[in-house]
Amino acid sequence: MSRLEAGEAAPAFTLPDQDGNPVSLADFARKAVVLYFYPAAMTPGCTREAVDFTSDYGKLEGAGYAVLGVSPDKPEKLARFKAKESIPFPLLSDPEHKVLEAYGAYGEKVLYGRKLEGVIRSTLVLDVAEDGSAKVRLAKYNVKATGHVGRLLEELGIA
Repeated sequence: MSRLEAGEAAPAFTLPDQDGNPVSLADFARKAVVLYFYPAAMTPGCTREAVDFTSDYGKLEGAGYAVLGVSPDKPEKLARFKAKESIPFPLLSDPEHKVLEAYGAYGEKVLYGRKLEGVIRSTLVLDVAEDGSAKVRLAKYNVKATGHVGRLLEELGIA
């Protein structure tokens, strides 16, 4: 697993959203995309992060950013999570970890003192060109669920 860095090409992808509809990075041509990876819907940390993105979604959208959340959860669970927390942006399902791995957001991590393999909470900001290709503007790995969105807004000059 290699982590992406600013200036690198962002891997193209198409994943099903919470309703089973395909969503591609190329769908966001000429936009900036906040792509965040989280371990599991409806867990305390992931809920906190989703609620924070939801609270600041208007600021992000107003500044021209689309937001996409990606986890290994199946679309049905994502649909329940989206409805329960009133999440206004798409949640994408990657149960085979293909996109998670391509973005360096899946691999070995330490959780409660134990080494294990899983989703590494990460957020990337991508600039998608007119042709659908994208470059990484910002890449943050091993972010904390609490306070992360506020720090991201500051870094993007939105706060």
